[in-house]
Amino acid sequence: MSEHPLCRALQEAVGNSIPEIQHAFDAYQRECFIERPSEFFALELNGEAGELANIEKKRWKGAPIDEAHRADEAADVFISLMNFCNAAGIDLGTAVVKKLGRIPRSRE
Repeated sequence: MSEHPLCRALQEAVGNSIPEIQHAFDAYQRECFIERPSEFFALELNGEAGELANIEKKRWKGAPIDEAHRADEAADVFISLMNFCNAAGIDLGTAVVKKLGRIPRSRE
């Protein structure tokens, strides 16, 4: 774990929350949809991230953006990530906690 108190608090929050959320997504996916391999969800995740990126590109260029559509696309990215991790057998909470401990702070 990182030595910074805010990072430790974040790691604890992630470690406590993501497993429950990921498990709930897995149960929902298994109950309501056909089984798909992790490759399907990796492609879906990239497609959804691309849709979000296109909205941000338009926003960056000054085009008016429907904020509800922007939020929907962000939600799609999150859902796709949960589904990918579940299909691939990735414990996202553990992975994020470990990664946070290895990210160097840029204000030092």
